[in-house]
Amino acid sequence: MIYTQLPHTDIEVSKICLGTMTWGRQNTEEEGHAQMDYALEQGINFFDTAELYPIPAKKELHSVTEEIIGKWFKKNNNRDKIVLGSKIAGRSEVTKFIRTDGFSKTAIIEAVEGSLRRLQTDYIDVYQLHWPERKTNYFGKLGYTYHSSDYWEDNFHQILETLRDLIAEGKIRHVGLSNETPWGAMRFLEESKVHIRLPRMKTIQNPYSLLNRSFEVGLAEISHRENLGLLAYSPLGFGVLSGKYLGGKQPENARVSLFPNYNRYSNEMSVKATQKYYELAQEHNISLSQMALAFVNTRPFVTSNIIGATTMDQLKENIGSIEVTLSDAVLAGIEAIHTEFPNPAP
Repeated sequence: MIYTQLPHTDIEVSKICLGTMTWGRQNTEEEGHAQMDYALEQGINFFDTAELYPIPAKKELHSVTEEIIGKWFKKNNNRDKIVLGSKIAGRSEVTKFIRTDGFSKTAIIEAVEGSLRRLQTDYIDVYQLHWPERKTNYFGKLGYTYHSSDYWEDNFHQILETLRDLIAEGKIRHVGLSNETPWGAMRFLEESKVHIRLPRMKTIQNPYSLLNRSFEVGLAEISHRENLGLLAYSPLGFGVLSGKYLGGKQPENARVSLFPNYNRYSNEMSVKATQKYYELAQEHNISLSQMALAFVNTRPFVTSNIIGATTMDQLKENIGSIEVTLSDAVLAGIEAIHTEFPNPAP
C-alpha cells in the first residue's frame, strides 16, 4: 500500500480509502465486516462513511452504515488502526427526515454526537460537510450560469466556530468539505486565515474519474496552492468504468440496474467515452477498472481514492489498482480520449 500525508497534519492515510455507502442496503453487515477485514489486511487504514449512508437514502435505513462500522470496531477493538471520516448531511428534500436546520450549531452538534454513538467511538478523524447548503453547481451540475436567491445566509464563520468547539472537546480531529465549489472552498480557507483560531479545512471530497475531471478546472489549483487534499469519490462512476454496462448490459444486482435513476455516468457521451477507455485498456492488457483507478491514484492532488465494492472480487481488483503503473502510451491514450469526450459526466 502507498500512504500519503493528510494535509496540514502528521496523519498518514492509505492512498486507497474504503468507501462504505452500500453497506446496509446492497451489502449486509456481515459483508461490510468482511470488506473491512480484507481492506485492513491489505494496508488500508482510511475508511469513509456518512450519517446519510446507505445510499440511496431511505428513512428506515438512516445511518445503518455507521452502525455496521461501529459493531466492527467493538468486535475487533481496533479503532486505533483506522483513520475514520464521516459527514453531516446537507439540507435537502431527500434528507429532511434527518433534520431541517442545515449546518446550524445545533444540527452539527447533533450530527456529530449521533455519529459517535453509532460508530461506537470517542472521535472522528475527518469530519466533513456532505454538500453545500446554498444553491450551487454540484451533484452533476457543471456550470453556474444563473444565480437565484435562496434561503441561505453566509454562515461560514458560524460553522467553523462550531467545528472548532467540537475539536476542542476531542470529538473530531480535523475537518473537510465535500461536493464543494472553488468559491466555497476558498471562502472556508480564507475565513480560517483571517480568524486564525478557526479550524482550517484539510480535505475536499468531490467526484473525480475518467468521466469527470471537472476538479481540474478550478479546484486543482486550490488543492496545490492551499494544500487542500482531494478525497476522490466515484472513481469508477457508479461502476460504469468497470465496463460491465457496455453493450446495453444490465447486470443483476449492479448499482445502476437496481437504481436506474443513478444515471449520472450513463448518458450517451459517457457510454461512448467508456467504450473508448475500454478499448484502450484492452490494447494494453489492463482491466478497465484498474486503469481507471490507477489514473486517479497517480494524480498529484489526490490524497486518497475512495473505492466502493459490493463483492469481494470487486474489492480485491479495486485495491489491486495500487500496484498498477500506467505507461506513457496509456496516459497519452487517456488524454486523447479526454480531449474527444471532455467531462461527459460532471
